[in-house]
Amino acid sequence: MRLEQPDPATALLGLRAMKTLATAEGPMRPTQRALLEAAKKVILHIDADLDALPTVTPAELAAGFPASELRQQFVNGMLVVALADGVPARETVAKVEAFAEALGLATPEVTSLRRLAEEHMLLYKLDLLRRGHIKDIFKNQLDQKGPLGLVKSVLTMRGVMEDRALAARYRAWEKLPEDTLGYGLITFYNRNGFSVPGERAGFPEAGLYHDFCHLLGDYSTEPEGEVQVASFTAGFKRERPFYVMLFSVLIFSTGVNMRPTADGYVTVGVLGKPGVAEQVFAAIERGSKVNQDLSDKWDYWAYVELPIDEVRRRLNILPKGSIG
Repeated sequence: MRLEQPDPATALLGLRAMKTLATAEGPMRPTQRALLEAAKKVILHIDADLDALPTVTPAELAAGFPASELRQQFVNGMLVVALADGVPARETVAKVEAFAEALGLATPEVTSLRRLAEEHMLLYKLDLLRRGHIKDIFKNQLDQKGPLGLVKSVLTMRGVMEDRALAARYRAWEKLPEDTLGYGLITFYNRNGFSVPGERAGFPEAGLYHDFCHLLGDYSTEPEGEVQVASFTAGFKRERPFYVMLFSVLIFSTGVNMRPTADGYVTVGVLGKPGVAEQVFAAIERGSKVNQDLSDKWDYWAYVELPIDEVRRRLNILPKGSIG
């Protein structure tokens, strides 16, 4: 997934529509303003006063917005703005639906948004989980480890059992040289109190790319870092990339726990913190430069004994401050 820059006229029209959406419930919230200000700077490259911009109707937007991939990018952006600072009201959802329909993009993530606004939380969560990267993780686990391997990984994740032989393979990384990828990840696990695959509460191996992205991308495990990791992943993921970002936005900016377990905390409004929106856009662009889809059965075992900097070079993971 890459962020496409629209021409100035399209950029201004899209920004007017975003303002229309952000003010559907009343005055624009600080988190939504931060997102739109960041978009002006990083994506749109226009200088416009948000408060002075006139609103726009769905028909006006559709008439002036080119029929291209920019439409999907715009609809994705609407969803992020709608979810940036808590669960949206029905008025906001109605605006998202109207603009998406006018653009011919009534996508599943748009149509399911109403479930969230109407507090059908279980249905909303199940719908997103079955379409997004969590489904991909378990599918890849099944493909790589077979039915028994999948069942064992779920049971260990739930803390029901452990696989000591599997865990020992990962704990052996503690003996690798300190500059290697494997040593770096096991140190990351120990520092954060995480379990390795095979240990109780350890995540399935097919999902380890997420933790490797924390390490290789130099992103923290704080909410600000988590939304950047998700955005970085969306940048290189080839299948349904937006769902990775949406999942993280829901947890850390909307305040809805989308995890497949009941564990874990949520926060509201992280995208409104100073600089976070710009960092999210930069992470998407940085991820788009990676030369492999690390979420799709990436063989990390071929890299664990290499120095981290060499792994970054081979995967074309650019320095963190070089984009944005």
